Amino acid sequence: MSETTMETMKGWTAEERTAKLNEWTQALFNLRLQKATGQLENPMKIRDLKRDIARLKTAERMSR
Repeated sequence: MSETTMETMKGWTAEERTAKLNEWTQALFNLRLQKATGQLENPMKIRDLKRDIARLKTAERMSR
């Protein structure tokens, strides 16, 4: 969730990318749950995390 760069993501192994994808997907679920219950303080976190997930998937596709 720290806006990791594409170059960094391309350097990760497939296992690292899979682990990060699982971690970020779980974090996105938790943020959406917080939003639904009114506990989310910063809704921009959802957008940033979704963009990081998209960057990760793009890096994975480009590294094949």
